[in-house]
Amino acid sequence: MNRYPMPELNDLPEDMRQRILEVQEKSGFVPNVFLALARRPAEWRAFFAYHDALMLKETGSLTKGEREMIVTATSAANQCLYCVVAHGAILRIYEKKPLVADQVAVNYRKADITPRQRAMLDFAMKVCLRSHEIADADFEALHPHGFDDEDIWDIAAITAFFGLSNRMASFSNMMPNPEFYLMGRVPREKKA
Repeated sequence: MNRYPMPELNDLPEDMRQRILEVQEKSGFVPNVFLALARRPAEWRAFFAYHDALMLKETGSLTKGEREMIVTATSAANQCLYCVVAHGAILRIYEKKPLVADQVAVNYRKADITPRQRAMLDFAMKVCLRSHEIADADFEALHPHGFDDEDIWDIAAITAFFGLSNRMASFSNMMPNPEFYLMGRVPREKKA
């Protein structure tokens, strides 16, 4: 699977181990990204601190689902299997739509999303593929959809951060956990 060996959970620094155990408790498994990046603790901490600052942010008008929509669409453009599958699963859960992640990953322009979300993804894809072409008109196209300049920063920052994540996952051959494929498609099994 990975080109680099993943460390054992019990060999990690306590703060990292605790965070991973919290994720495992919540999701029922340890997403591969947590262990794959844990081989370099300082980078792991920086990565997840920035991830959390962007994805768990409680200010601005972007919903959690819209944040995941950005990740799924741009990760598809970057051909990152891990991020499309993992974040597509989270997108399905947040949006409560079992088909939306596949639609967004394959062709967001035909997906069952709002005009606001389509405009958001148009901008995210431009940041992803042609950021050097961003102009004032791109900002002006988002304002009528309720995005202010801070929201636009968030769209760009999420796109850019996951560009890094996509490249790290792809070069290291990080594979999605099998659990991600069914999340948000079939009801979660209740713990006994």
